[in-house]
This record gives sequence, structure tokens and C-alpha cells, in this order.
Amino acid sequence: MKLPFLGACLVSLFAASAAVAAPPHEHGVARLDVAVEAGRITLMLEMPLDSLVGFERAPRDEAEREAAKVAVARLRDAARLFRADPAAQCKPAVAEIDGGPLTGGASHDGHADADASYTLECAAAERAAFVDTGLLESFPRLRIVNVQVATPKGQWKAMLSRPMTRLPLVR
Repeated sequence: MKLPFLGACLVSLFAASAAVAAPPHEHGVARLDVAVEAGRITLMLEMPLDSLVGFERAPRDEAEREAAKVAVARLRDAARLFRADPAAQCKPAVAEIDGGPLTGGASHDGHADADASYTLECAAAERAAFVDTGLLESFPRLRIVNVQVATPKGQWKAMLSRPMTRLPLVR
């Protein structure tokens, strides 16, 4: 199967950045990879569990189980986390969540991340000038979101921090 050009660019962009050096696991900092291609906008989020719930292991008591439940529910609330420019005519995002030890997975070397991917199916994804994010509001322990963007018009990096919630998709 032949990958579309943008998909191939996105794969090479993310592989190249990972090959250079994996970013250190940093509490309060998330990574968001965004790809805009014909018919869809894909967003891949990686965030330390500490930024979600304040711990990086399986919940140990009822309070921690409740915090984990709330955090995973917030990760699943794609409509609150990502709202594309109305010009793109996107349907609400479909979310896939891997909450590590919060959802039954294992943690490694004392650090654990939550990974989530969101796909917005769009009638005109190429018209999206921005995506509004609710990440910083939904996760108060989160301070910074480092972003890599790949669109048919180019690739670049960006950073979101309070009060900034709009991620430009054009330069």
C-alpha cells in the first residue's frame, strides 16, 4: 500500500525527531504531533501521567482511582480537547487512549505516560487555519505543550502555554 505524500512526510518527521534524541520525560510538558491531510486532521498526544493525575503508577486507593477515572474521561472528551476551524467542516474527533497504568498498562523505569490519538474527519481539512485546544484547561498540572505540525504546506514546531489555546495550522 502506498502512503500518501503527507503521511510519508509525517512518518519521516516524527521518526527523524525521535532518532535525534527522544525528549526527556518532563512533568508538566506534553507533546502533540499534528498532521493535516486530505479529509482528516490527526493529533497524537503524549503526556506524563504526573501531568494528568500527580502520580505515575497504578492508582493505590479510592481517591487515586477516582482521579484516574476523571483524567481518562477528560482524555476521551475529544470534543473539548480539540476543536478545528469551522472552515474545515470536521466531525467530532474519534479518540484512542492508552493511559498506561491508569488503564491497566505497565509503567517503565518509574515514569509513565498517557498516549492518545484523535482523528477528525473533515470535508475540507486543508481549509483549517487552526485547532483550538482544551488541553491546558482540562489538565491544570500541564504547563507546556510542545507541538510538531505537518501540513501539505510545510512542517514546523510550535509551543502552547497559558493562556494560549489556539494552535495555528498555517504559517
